[in-house]
Amino acid sequence: MSLRPSCCHQLRRTNILHCLPQTARLSTQRTIPTPDEILAKPSWSMRSLHAPPTSETTEPITTKQIHHLLRLAALPLPRTPAEETSLINTLQSQLRFVRTIQRVDTRGVEPLRAIRDETAEGVRENTVTLADMRALLDQEQLVGHYKRPRRVKSKIDEDAEKWDVLGTASRRAGKYFVVDSSKKGLE
Repeated sequence: MSLRPSCCHQLRRTNILHCLPQTARLSTQRTIPTPDEILAKPSWSMRSLHAPPTSETTEPITTKQIHHLLRLAALPLPRTPAEETSLINTLQSQLRFVRTIQRVDTRGVEPLRAIRDETAEGVRENTVTLADMRALLDQEQLVGHYKRPRRVKSKIDEDAEKWDVLGTASRRAGKYFVVDSSKKGLE
């Protein structure tokens, strides 16, 4: 298992001593823990992220605000006050979750550009080279004074063109297939 360099840097910066057993902490020899040791004991839980609201800076969400958000999202307004209360509680829970995530210290961590393998080997593996394109370039010829590349027309497989288009149609009218359609109110 390999970690991105920025992740390793962040792990070194954070206090990871709580993951190690007491005997390892007393050791005079400083060792870098493996990712398995770091991940052996979680440092947080989902319950802590969805903790009940505390009195600290919890802004009440008004019915006017929830109705405005629902209109912006093109969602139906709640039918009952109980449904409205449930929506407000869910939104407050989600806001607490987002605020908890936003409090994480991300200094020194390189932003994620995409969900893919960004290691040197992964980049090398996904890089398109001239050798990869050689087969496609061989199917082109240079045309004209300015040597514009044009794709050479390949022979079309005749068997691919000889298929029964109407073979799966349930209803036909001559060389056409029939689709039943109706507009509401005109029936």
